[in-house]
Amino acid sequence: MAKLFGFSIEDSQNKSTSIVSPVPKNNEDGVDNYVASGFYGQYVDIEGAYRNEHELIRRYRDMALHPEVDKAIEDVVNEAIVTDLYDSPVEVELSNLNASEGIKKKIREEFRYLKETMDFDKKSHEIFRNWYIDGRLYYLKVIDPKNPQEGIQDLRYIDPLKIKYVRQEKRDNDKDPYVRINSKDNSVPNPKFDEYYLYTMKPNYPTGMIAQAGKGATKISKDSITYCTSGLVDRNKNRVLSYLQKAIKAVNQLRMIEDSLVIYRLSRAPERRIFYIDVGNLPKVKAEQYLKEVMNRYRNKLVYNAQTGEIRDDRKFMSMMEDFWLPRREGGRGTEITTLPGGQNLGELTDVDYFQKKLYRALGVPESRIGADSGFNLGRSSEILRDELQFSKFVGRLRKRFAHMFNDFLKTQLILKNIVTPEDWKQMEDHIQYDFLYDNQFAELKESEMLQNRLSNLATIEPYIGKFYSTEYVRKRVLQQTDQEIEEIDMQIEDEIEKGILPNPAEVDPITGEPLPQEGEDLGAVPTDEDPDAAASQITDAQYQKDTKSAEL
Repeated sequence: MAKLFGFSIEDSQNKSTSIVSPVPKNNEDGVDNYVASGFYGQYVDIEGAYRNEHELIRRYRDMALHPEVDKAIEDVVNEAIVTDLYDSPVEVELSNLNASEGIKKKIREEFRYLKETMDFDKKSHEIFRNWYIDGRLYYLKVIDPKNPQEGIQDLRYIDPLKIKYVRQEKRDNDKDPYVRINSKDNSVPNPKFDEYYLYTMKPNYPTGMIAQAGKGATKISKDSITYCTSGLVDRNKNRVLSYLQKAIKAVNQLRMIEDSLVIYRLSRAPERRIFYIDVGNLPKVKAEQYLKEVMNRYRNKLVYNAQTGEIRDDRKFMSMMEDFWLPRREGGRGTEITTLPGGQNLGELTDVDYFQKKLYRALGVPESRIGADSGFNLGRSSEILRDELQFSKFVGRLRKRFAHMFNDFLKTQLILKNIVTPEDWKQMEDHIQYDFLYDNQFAELKESEMLQNRLSNLATIEPYIGKFYSTEYVRKRVLQQTDQEIEEIDMQIEDEIEKGILPNPAEVDPITGEPLPQEGEDLGAVPTDEDPDAAASQITDAQYQKDTKSAEL
């Protein structure tokens, strides 16, 4: 096999040959498995697949220029990618990652570096839009071959029309394409594949392209390319689809309805007249000549030329909206002029509205967003329409799929810089998440209600803190605070205590909330009561004298 362009990350687990399976590894990249054997093994006949895939991508891009489709795409992209003056559209979330704080800090720094390299904060909208329309995204990871430990130096976008992912089956021995587990077991096929990318400068692939470096295309190693798909695959034709695939028929129907409506209105809107000219008993030729003379006599067709500023007569042309001139023989009603009414029901737009709603349903956008004057209910989240809830979940799935690109960037960067090993990355990969900014109205209302419920639960459980529940448990389970949020909040509280914004908890009575007296502070004179025994004796003597007088009386 010819040497590939780019670099490759060696994984010790991939070198193991103990795993035997007749079924190749599942994939969602829409790649066919091409068999390579003998002399013709260096050729990859994929002309038809290329053409189909390229036609799909071009069709998606043409669809995006349609006004209704463009508006729907903008709704999706604006919900998925939220830009802010102070925050980045996406940040890495490591609260579920079981690693040291030093490793987490390096991961955050490298992720920030990768975003700056691809200029994601400025181009996030365009990047997500291209991925959503095309259904795939390619990036070339450029490194310094002499110093690979410096990591990724540049990230360059590749047009999907110029690159293709190829999985080529290889067989070392065509006579025995099977692998035996041991002498007792039956032989089972264990196919092996060479995976690489074919890149060409021209969007159109030549016929019978040779999959060799320097002969029509450049073979690039798998690890040098970041390939992120939409996750939608046509299993019948094994092709990656875009989210616009479901709307192709709806767009075509809407266009035909709109075009037919315009043609109908142009042809039926004007009122036209029918002139019945009495030609008497004239022969056919003379009757036609007489009809043309009358037509030219009364017909007025002066045309203004906007380029030259002249007015000219165009009587030799007849359009579909002009009047009709018909001969009538002797014995009829003579010369007559009648009027044809214009088209009726020209203001009917029910069919157009139907296909617009159908298009929005196909694109996953709520129908309530079609009208320009349609507002949004800012009440409780329970009053939000179901389609807005489904749209919010749909955008969440898009974000999760789009985040595969960041995962691949981080994997390459961390391994090249020896921060983690390939084996460590496989354990860490599922615990690294990405936090996107939210600007969805439903999300805001939902978050507000969730916060109110958490604070209400906190007030209920507060008397039991320290007895049945710990503070850490309450913060993580009741308030749903992550480790990073807890750390940030604690630092903010300490900073505000030092600045005097918040009182020091050690100097405040936990019951009353009043500040405790400091050492050396004058507490004032302590009030003293009289001797309780003396007071009691006085009360007893007075009562004895009173009782004695009463007895004497």
